[in-house]
Amino acid sequence: MTTVDPTPASLPAALAEPTVPVRRGWIALIFAANLGVWMAFFTPIQVLLPQQLERIAPADKETALAVVTGLGALAAVLANPLAGALSDRTCLRLAGREFGRRHVWTAGGALLGAAALVLLAQQRTVAGVALGWVAAQVCFNAMLASLTAAVPDRVPVAQRGGVSGWVGIPQALGLVLGVVLVTAVVSGTAAGYATMAVAVLLLALPFALLTADDPLPRAHRPALRWRALLASMWVSPRRHPDFGWAWITRFLVQLGNALGTLYLLYFLTDEVRHPDPESGLLVLILLYTAGLAATAVVAGRLSDRSGRRKVFVITAGGIMAVAALLLAVAPVWPVAVVAALLLGAGYGVYLSVDAALITQVLPAAADRAKDLGVINIANSAPQVLGPAISAPLVVHLGGYPALYAATAAVTVLGSVLVLKIRSVP
Repeated sequence: MTTVDPTPASLPAALAEPTVPVRRGWIALIFAANLGVWMAFFTPIQVLLPQQLERIAPADKETALAVVTGLGALAAVLANPLAGALSDRTCLRLAGREFGRRHVWTAGGALLGAAALVLLAQQRTVAGVALGWVAAQVCFNAMLASLTAAVPDRVPVAQRGGVSGWVGIPQALGLVLGVVLVTAVVSGTAAGYATMAVAVLLLALPFALLTADDPLPRAHRPALRWRALLASMWVSPRRHPDFGWAWITRFLVQLGNALGTLYLLYFLTDEVRHPDPESGLLVLILLYTAGLAATAVVAGRLSDRSGRRKVFVITAGGIMAVAALLLAVAPVWPVAVVAALLLGAGYGVYLSVDAALITQVLPAAADRAKDLGVINIANSAPQVLGPAISAPLVVHLGGYPALYAATAAVTVLGSVLVLKIRSVP
């Protein structure tokens, strides 16, 4: 039995549990919007920031990258739930017309985030890069908070696995397209950042401009008191235990993902000794994306049809752990190719099914974006903790074998703990 809010007829559309399936056009537009935001997130982390920081501080590139990505992730931890909470309370009226509570955050985040990327490209110090990346993270996390809330806002529970699969594919596809654009189409970090800025605008704004966004009646808007707003960021695991366990499982799996991907370019350079690490990285990302695309929508639909979520999450965690262990015991190019395909396949299953599961344990419809923002802390916080763990492991505590063994361990733990969730089968 799933836990969803009751939807009495008196509730406005913005707060009611959706019952009408979304159409292909809506799915295509939210797919594109997510593609834009994930291109803007991941391409700098995997390619542009490492290149930029290697030129600025070549002797300390690992530490510099860890500091910059860690600070950006910390900004994301704070910005995502706060933007979500403000989105839940947004009532906008212009020229006598009421607007919905989500799209203004999607469009505003895209516009300001694109500007932040352009400014980031001009930085010539580690501190300047850190500040620019923090600004970009704040903007794109405001955008992400509203996009994430769109699924429980508009997609019925019985359709969420399949839709979540489509929404999850851009997390990998965005990186592929981003890497292709900044390595094969344009040259230089400045051009790369500018390309990402244009891409996020072209891909995200149509969703904000062309799809419905139910307005929140002012009578249903909670009062904005900052102390109460900040206090609401704590969702009691005693009152909502399934939500608490969903957060923990997401945190651990994403921590494993952070441990395994942060130093991938340096892994190919220093451990695998690939003759062309950037091209090798692109190949691995393509294989990862192929694995993810092959499983995400299929697993989501199978989960929808069976009504079961947990068995898929556990299976996904096991597949990802096997991929990490392969990298730990055999850091050679052919093994890396197999591991990339396995990791993508496992992560595709995980993304679609776990995303659907989480929407079924949200405490209240009135706080969907805020509560999903709290869940998104479990996505972002590992990006803060991951560098703090990864750097000592690689530099002092066993190198890349230790790093990928740790990746496997935390991924398995995170997937198994999904059994603690009682309200979703």
